Amino acid sequence: MRYIGTSNDTAYGTTKALMTSAYKGYARFESIQNNFSLLNRRFLDELASVAEKEQVSLLPYSPLAGGVLSGKYNLEKNARGRFSDYINSPNARQRLMAARFLNDKTLASTEKYLQIAQEAGMHPVTLATAWSKQFSFVASTIIGATTTGQLDASLAAMDITLSEEVMKACDEVHSQILYPMG
Repeated sequence: MRYIGTSNDTAYGTTKALMTSAYKGYARFESIQNNFSLLNRRFLDELASVAEKEQVSLLPYSPLAGGVLSGKYNLEKNARGRFSDYINSPNARQRLMAARFLNDKTLASTEKYLQIAQEAGMHPVTLATAWSKQFSFVASTIIGATTTGQLDASLAAMDITLSEEVMKACDEVHSQILYPMG
């Protein structure tokens, strides 16, 4: 093992772990893997500051918010996807997850991000993936796909740096609809 990291941690937990590592002479966390997307910007609240100051790299997962930012739930009345399956699941945890990822606020935000992507001349998946890797504290972005055909739009983000205009437009959506995933 070369490096260790943490996942789904808080600013307090990460800082405490780093302090303990320094005090005890243990290996320190070099990375943190948290949910981070246009629809879930909570990492920017406090963890981004910890990541930058302590040089801990974020490896964001779910940059497409479970596929919601692809626009499929906005564009297709009966879109197939995990959350359309989870909505009526007998499993309470799945219903809660569906409600968090797929709700009026996430759909309204996504509608605006679809417009930004169109105006920027890129696929909405490319926009969402590029946004998630745009920050100095991000080392790499963890993407997922159900089919190989879905990879092209995510991989197109590898060499893209979003313009200041696009970043501002994304920030404006967030200021209009704060924390759509709760």
